[in-house]
Amino acid sequence: MHLDDLLRELVDRHGSDLHLRVGEPPIMRIHGHLTRTEHEVLTHDSVDELVGGLMNEVQLQRFEADWELDLAYALEGVARYRVNLFRQQGHASGVFRAIPSKVRTVDELNLPTVLKKISMLPRGLALVTGPTGTGKSTSLAAMMDYVNTYKPGHIITIEEPIEFWHDEKLSTVTQREVPHDTPNFASALKHAMRQNPDVILVGEMRDLETISLAISAAEMGSMVFSTLHTIDAPQTIDRIVDAFDPERQAQVRLQLSSSLQAVVSQTLLPLKDKSGRIAAFEIMVCTPAIRSLIRNGRTDQIYSSIQAGSEIGSQTLDGDLLRLVKEDKVELEEAVLKCSNPNEFRLRAEMMMRDQPEPPKAQKKDIDWYG
Repeated sequence: MHLDDLLRELVDRHGSDLHLRVGEPPIMRIHGHLTRTEHEVLTHDSVDELVGGLMNEVQLQRFEADWELDLAYALEGVARYRVNLFRQQGHASGVFRAIPSKVRTVDELNLPTVLKKISMLPRGLALVTGPTGTGKSTSLAAMMDYVNTYKPGHIITIEEPIEFWHDEKLSTVTQREVPHDTPNFASALKHAMRQNPDVILVGEMRDLETISLAISAAEMGSMVFSTLHTIDAPQTIDRIVDAFDPERQAQVRLQLSSSLQAVVSQTLLPLKDKSGRIAAFEIMVCTPAIRSLIRNGRTDQIYSSIQAGSEIGSQTLDGDLLRLVKEDKVELEEAVLKCSNPNEFRLRAEMMMRDQPEPPKAQKKDIDWYG
């Protein structure tokens, strides 16, 4: 058993993750479901042999000291992999997330076209949110590719590790990796404003300092993109505000009301024909009404403004889920599991289907690379 062979098999089977742990055969997540392979059960020595060759001497020392390590691995002509190595029950273990070698475009991924407009905004803060494994990095990479293709500017990415490599097109792209090129996200952000950026991508706003610096960078004239593990726009705003001490929260709301441009929240559902997964989106494009709600701490009223903003590209998650059901791309029960109000959603879906003629069949182009 060789690691490269397992990683090739993962991509061949359209899987997203490979799990290696002692006492189990290699496990792959395929179309969102964990599947045990038919390979031999892994032993302490076999896992050490599989993951040991990934680390250089410095990384090995860090892993032995911290028992945790994030790194990237590339298999030429196949894919890149985001790797997390860790220990469990005294044994080395690892999870490998497959990342396509080629950055897919907004159109290839069938993403909402408003993401192109958000990508090209001159300044502010745009966030892509959702649970782990819902394709946030894939969507952000497509947006950065759009900027790279159509905007002559300087893009700085700060990631841990670097997932998608961007070949320079119309833009100049600087990609910095934590901790190899910079100690942490906050340190890189502090210095980024002296590096003449037009666009800054922060892999994750994971602590108070990074959140504060990202907002400041947006206020200073850069377009900042980042991610949060939140499920919708109101929760995203509340999460950012709640990260600060109570005496600073009013000021943060004021800053967000002027700098936040959009929140894109996404989730993944299995396609009806079981051939892959497709993304559903909630999109909040900030309007004067939404900025006023943020400033006054009335995030519970944001949904009505999202519904009223369809002409500028805003949409609710439930509305997008209904579209997928109407187009016969996903099962109703799968959509119900992801919606915000199951009873109301089911009622709306049943009313919609009564008025709907024979649904169109899902087209091959609707299948994305999310695994």
